[in-house]
Amino acid sequence: MSDFTVNMNEYLPLRDLVFNTLRQAILKGELKPGERLMEIQLAEKLGVSRTPIREAIRKLELEGLVLMIPRKGAEVAKISHKSLQDVLEVRGALEELATDLACQRITDEELESLRKAEAHFKQVVSSGGNEMQIAEADEAYHDIIYNASGNKKLVQMINNLREQMYRYRLEYIKDEAKRGTLISEHEKILEAIRLRDIIRAKALMKEHIDNQEMTVSRNLEEGEEEEESAKPKAGTHAQKKA
Repeated sequence: MSDFTVNMNEYLPLRDLVFNTLRQAILKGELKPGERLMEIQLAEKLGVSRTPIREAIRKLELEGLVLMIPRKGAEVAKISHKSLQDVLEVRGALEELATDLACQRITDEELESLRKAEAHFKQVVSSGGNEMQIAEADEAYHDIIYNASGNKKLVQMINNLREQMYRYRLEYIKDEAKRGTLISEHEKILEAIRLRDIIRAKALMKEHIDNQEMTVSRNLEEGEEEEESAKPKAGTHAQKKA
């Protein structure tokens, strides 16, 4: 099992600390897709009882990061084409709406915050920041657009998808060749919002999300092909005996 520990924080209950620790371990890839989550082993590793482990696993299941398999127990959810499509279809619709409303309602202060967030994202990428740092900078950029929509219900709906969106965002950022594209897309979206060009801003945001789906989907396919090629071929043993 990977080396991760609970980061103690006196302001959070133990169950939340355990949940945050396991969630980050999944997002960072320290707990791999398909890996079994054994309550006893995790409790021993983190130095806690099984109760907060069990509660954390239930919450992770609700977020789509963990699957409960009959007669096997809990395991880290694999990133499938269907789950990718489902999450990004919803994200795309919500982000286009947020972009539409932001074009109409964004304040000068929020526009300046968006400019700074875009510059910070570019700086993190250019300075060789790690995947988590880049993902967090990307998330901060989009958060400003969500909040600039002025629609609290919309922001709440997006926040409900936050963790699943973050997982795919992280998978996309792992492809270093796409980081320059992200910078360019952020700059174009910022300019369209600044000009309050709703049609162009929404089209750019749709392209932004579509590019993420295509890249992650392609990477998933390549990973599946590698797994398949690594499996022993049927009849190999028989051929050797012959």
